[in-house]
Amino acid sequence: QVHLVESGGGSVQAGGSLRLSCLASGDTYSSYDMAWFRQAPGQEREGVAAINTADRTSYADSVKGRFTISQDNDKKMLYLQMNSLRPEDNAVYYCAARRRPIWANYAPPLSRASFGDWGQGTQVTVSS
Repeated sequence: QVHLVESGGGSVQAGGSLRLSCLASGDTYSSYDMAWFRQAPGQEREGVAAINTADRTSYADSVKGRFTISQDNDKKMLYLQMNSLRPEDNAVYYCAARRRPIWANYAPPLSRASFGDWGQGTQVTVSS
């Protein structure tokens, strides 16, 4: 199990950028696939971007070309660079982790049910 703490949220105007960070502690970071999810008021929590231990990535269609997920294994840090932000990106953003599966060559999932460790979330507000 890993403990996750997000930071970097805030308020920005449409078209602006933010960089979210997630610090992991506890278990061996390199054994985990990582992801960012978000939840808007009254909406289901949805997967935004994911990265596996081989640095293979997956993105939701709504953020492709605008968001970039990355990680630093030595620092146990996960990042989400968000550019060209839109009002519809307003949400609480969560960092999530799951133990990597035993098989190789897989795309990391974006389903909530695939991840078992969660941070507390950080608010992102985009004004038009």
